[in-house]
Amino acid sequence: MTHSPTTDSRAVLTAMYTAEARYLAAGGPGTASFDLLAPCFAPDVVLHQAAALPYGGVWRGHRGMERFFLAMSDTWAMLELVEQDFLATGEISVVHTIVRARSRATRRELTFPILQTLTVRDGRISEIRPFYWDTDAIVRACAP
Repeated sequence: MTHSPTTDSRAVLTAMYTAEARYLAAGGPGTASFDLLAPCFAPDVVLHQAAALPYGGVWRGHRGMERFFLAMSDTWAMLELVEQDFLATGEISVVHTIVRARSRATRRELTFPILQTLTVRDGRISEIRPFYWDTDAIVRACAP
């Protein structure tokens, strides 16, 4: 049986979001093992975050992803994926997510959309590019 890239990439992304939920439920960064998430990402994965964000920058490899999750945990006391739509699935997939989060520094809550492009190569996520509608709103919510 052959699989189409569309089916395979959707399965990879669904597995990653499921693994992320298990990782967070197990205590998340600093507590849970990143091994729960590692199989979802290529060893040379690259995550590009908007520079203006508290966790902005380019994160590379499994160590970079682990450090990214720690930076996210330092920023957000609570982070919930409220709604998620797979708009396109293939080698490059597009996922629209509504996020609800509470800043660790200010306790302010914010709901915001993220549109991500995710590249899936050889059954693993190799590149992630999130696009935020309003990075300034996130920075303001997190700034004491």
